Amino acid sequence: MKHIFVADDERTIRELIKKYLEKEGYKVTLFEDGQNVVSEYRRLVPDLLVLDITMPGMDGLELCKELRKITDIPIIFVSARDEEFDRILGLELGGDDYLAKPFSPRELVVRIKNIFKRLEKNTIPKDSRERIKDIIIYFDRRYVEKDGEELKLTTKEYDLLEFLVRNRNLPFNREQLVEKIWGYDYMGDSRIIDDLVKRIRKKLSEMGSQVEVTTVWGFGYRIDG
Repeated sequence: MKHIFVADDERTIRELIKKYLEKEGYKVTLFEDGQNVVSEYRRLVPDLLVLDITMPGMDGLELCKELRKITDIPIIFVSARDEEFDRILGLELGGDDYLAKPFSPRELVVRIKNIFKRLEKNTIPKDSRERIKDIIIYFDRRYVEKDGEELKLTTKEYDLLEFLVRNRNLPFNREQLVEKIWGYDYMGDSRIIDDLVKRIRKKLSEMGSQVEVTTVWGFGYRIDG
C-alpha cells in the first residue's frame, strides 16, 4: 500500500484530500504544518508528499529544500497563490508538480496516480544507457552524469530530458510534452513545460554541458545530437 504524507494548515483541505486518497486505497498521514514532516519521513518513509506552500513555521518550500537533502521522493505542491514565481521556485527546489487552490481532489488523485505509474515502469533493459554529446543517461537507474559527476534532476526534469533525448532532433510542442510527461489526464497549464526547460537548461549550463534544449520558435522544444 502506497503511503502519502499531506501537510496543509487548513483542516478541511487535509481531511478532503485524505478522504479521496483513502478511497483509492492509499495510506495517508496528515500534518497541520511542516515541523514534524522530516523526522516522520525518516521513521515512516512515505512514497509521496503533498505540501501546502503557505504553512506556519516551516512552509512547504523550506520543507522541500530540507527533504531534498535526503530524498528524491515525489513532491506535489498546493497553494492558494497561483503565481509563476511560486511555481518556478517550487520546481527549482525539487517539486514534481504544482496545483493552485481551489483544486479538484480528483485531479490531485489523477496526478498522483500518473507519478506512481511512471515510477513503477520497469520495461527498460538493465544495461540500457545512452550518450549524447558529453552526458550519459542510465535509463534503468534514472541517472545522468557528465565526466563522472551526477546531474541532479527532479523526477519531472529527468522525465522531460529522457524523452527529448530518446527523440532527439524531433520538435515537440508544449501540449505534446505535457501529454508524454504527465499523461492524458493532466488538466494543468502547459506553461509548466517552460518552467522545467528553464531548470534543465540551468543545470546543464552549470555543469558546462554541450547538451542544449533548443527552442523551436512558435512551436516548442527539441534536443539535437
